[in-house]
Amino acid sequence: MKISILSTGSRGDLQPYIALGKALMDKGQQVQIATLLDFQEFVRGYGLDYFPVNARLSTLLNSDVVANAKKVDNPIKFFQSFRELTNIAGELQTDLFDACVGSDLIIYHPGAAIGYFAAQKMGVPAVLASPFPMTPTSEYPSLIFYHFPRFGRVYNKLTHKIFEKIMWMASKNPLKKFWLDRFRKLPENFSCPYGKQNTKKFPTIISCSQHVFTNPKDWPDHIYNTGYWFLDEEPDWVPPQALVNFLHKGPPPVYVGFGSVTDSNLAKETLQLVIDGLRKAGCRGVLSLGGKTEKFKAEDIFILDDIPHSWLFSHMSVVIHHGGAGTTAAGFRAGVPSVIIPHSNDQFAWGKRVFELGVGSKPIPRKKLTSEGLAAAIRYALKDEVRKAATTFGKKIQSENGAEQAANIILDIF
Repeated sequence: MKISILSTGSRGDLQPYIALGKALMDKGQQVQIATLLDFQEFVRGYGLDYFPVNARLSTLLNSDVVANAKKVDNPIKFFQSFRELTNIAGELQTDLFDACVGSDLIIYHPGAAIGYFAAQKMGVPAVLASPFPMTPTSEYPSLIFYHFPRFGRVYNKLTHKIFEKIMWMASKNPLKKFWLDRFRKLPENFSCPYGKQNTKKFPTIISCSQHVFTNPKDWPDHIYNTGYWFLDEEPDWVPPQALVNFLHKGPPPVYVGFGSVTDSNLAKETLQLVIDGLRKAGCRGVLSLGGKTEKFKAEDIFILDDIPHSWLFSHMSVVIHHGGAGTTAAGFRAGVPSVIIPHSNDQFAWGKRVFELGVGSKPIPRKKLTSEGLAAAIRYALKDEVRKAATTFGKKIQSENGAEQAANIILDIF
């Protein structure tokens, strides 16, 4: 088959889809990934075909709309931010649709809902490939509501429906405009596609582990939680010698990095806060905080740019990060405790889930982060019972091969 995978977002958002594409390619399929221009070499480096989506993450991240989205910390703000994202989404629709032309199967990220309608138009199957569980269930609330008080099973299911509607809102108007411009009329049954992805021709696969969220009993058929789709570093990759030397000079350090949500304007302030927290906890640090922090020099601190988490995290004593789905998964897999500093959106849910599973400290929202609070969270994460729980949980995650399982499910169905 010729399979097109549609993905938008940061490098961390993209990595699971490359892992899935690689697993499908290894089983003899022709796979192309449509994503932003920043990642052309990254995709091709794994032997996959690349289809350009003519926008750059670096440009999008500097927009006011995305800057506002980084600060979202409740469902109302989440709703507002997704309304604002519609203009950005509109610029991507043509390229995402054109990537589907000639495909035998379309796999799409929830942020690329056009994949469902393109598949309908072309008479081919579509797979909703989600980086987190989003199929409605009464067993737990949607991730954007997960850290709030609970009000029972009916409420839980309602939160998932609300989340679906919010996700659809970001795509609906741009998709509608594109479709009318291209075809002069809307597709049949033009409505939120996510709830329709529960049939053999339109299934859902999820890059998550049943050890993190057990499959709910009220899920419909053709929803598959396969285990995480991890993308390991390329075989010829080697870590920087300076970092290796730093690791050998003392006990395992603490990693601190906040990914694409890092506010470069606060880089110096964040750097000082983090260093103070590490020193109060008596720990060395490996930091990736953006801005101009690379000029900072200290015996107990190593500043790095971009290192694969699959290698780095296993050499740390604790990993401190923003709580993105992919980074959280990497922390689980490494078998080391986590301290999550959520900035926005589903990051609060992952922070709470880490604590619930006993593999890290209580999360500290970025707005409430202090050096004293950070030091206390590190000391908690280094407790013997937390470290042992993280090690045991890591072995469970390591035993899964989610990308291969997802590929097998897809090929068994189609």
